[in-house]
Amino acid sequence: MKARISMVTLAVRDLAVAIKFYEKGLGLPRMDSPPEVAFFTLNGTWLGLYGRDDLARDAGLSPQGQGFEGFSLAHNVGSEGQADELVAQAVSAGGTLVKAPHKAFWGGYVGYFKDPDGHLWEVAYNPFFWVGPSDDAA
Repeated sequence: MKARISMVTLAVRDLAVAIKFYEKGLGLPRMDSPPEVAFFTLNGTWLGLYGRDDLARDAGLSPQGQGFEGFSLAHNVGSEGQADELVAQAVSAGGTLVKAPHKAFWGGYVGYFKDPDGHLWEVAYNPFFWVGPSDDAA
């Protein structure tokens, strides 16, 4: 078996707000899907949005919880300028700036934002390790 993550599903409080943030605000391409869920095509994987209560119920867990969830999602970009642009785009679309992009101690460039549901995103330019479809891809 080849190890991979094929989809990340985020539990959201308001599906319409989350769809607007990811589709209109960040420009992710949305796939056709049933009305109670949203799927976005990423480069080799998918992002799903599902109601917090519904996803918890589906997994047999309580939907209660808040604060730091113990993980972040990361978006690696091809330059410091792209990191600045993506964080600014997320904030203008309704995200919350957590830490402005800055030079990191390890030699890269990194910033953080939260989406409208508080999911933590890291945006990073790593000059030592770039995995992407092209040098201009964000």
